[in-house]
Amino acid sequence: MSVVSLLGVEVRNNPAPFNAPYEFEITFECLEQLQKDLEWKLTYVGSATSSEYDQELDSVLVGPVPVGINKFLFCADAPDLSRIPNSEIIGVTVILLSASYEDREFVRVGYYVNNEYEDEALQLEPPAKPIIEKVRRHILAEKPRVTRFAIKWDSEESAPPEFPPEQPEADLIADGDQYGADEEEEEDEEEEEGAAAGGEDAEMAGGEDTAGPAADEDEEAGSEEIDIEESEGEDEEEEEGVEGGDDDMEMDESEPGANGEQQNAQQAAQQQQGAHNADVMVH
Repeated sequence: MSVVSLLGVEVRNNPAPFNAPYEFEITFECLEQLQKDLEWKLTYVGSATSSEYDQELDSVLVGPVPVGINKFLFCADAPDLSRIPNSEIIGVTVILLSASYEDREFVRVGYYVNNEYEDEALQLEPPAKPIIEKVRRHILAEKPRVTRFAIKWDSEESAPPEFPPEQPEADLIADGDQYGADEEEEEDEEEEEGAAAGGEDAEMAGGEDTAGPAADEDEEAGSEEIDIEESEGEDEEEEEGVEGGDDDMEMDESEPGANGEQQNAQQAAQQQQGAHNADVMVH
């Protein structure tokens, strides 16, 4: 949170002749008592192609700054024509109003400025060397460009973090010339892998139709779980059956010899049933 907040800037004497001074009524709010003064300055951009022609029109120190809302009038002289190329005097340029605390800029306001002749004939055919007395400037005060910066004030608590907070997920994003390029590559790789996987699935699907023995093995393998679960009950039935068979055999042996053939038939049937149950247990 900024200790000093810019609330508003009113541009005075606008429009005005080119060589007239600039006047700004600045209103700002201070939330804490400051140990040093605030520095305000106005910069004129002499050329849109190079910062070589930028010139500081004026600067002023404001302080001591009381807590609360403050207002003052900032005046600056017109730019020095000798430091501006003749081709850059007429037309649109920029002025920058900035504020700093201990050489740390915390706010900047930019305005477009249109310099043109008032005479229509000069507008149609401007001379090679501008006639400054007939040039009028117009500041587009209704459309300022405001930029704020987080700085350290008097206390360490007000200092902005030197490094951004850790973002582990940001490490997953590679630095590329084009944002999202790596994501597109990953998507393409996923599509290729998906296509390859789809081909394998297709081959496997075809194999199910042609490989008959493999299907039988799968059926047997799939039934193993069911047989294992039911084997306990079958084992109990077999044990009961074996015990009952022994009883039957003992009971049959006590019967007369005329029933020997029936006993042999029953024993053979029990042996066949035991052999069948043994196969089920193996599976």
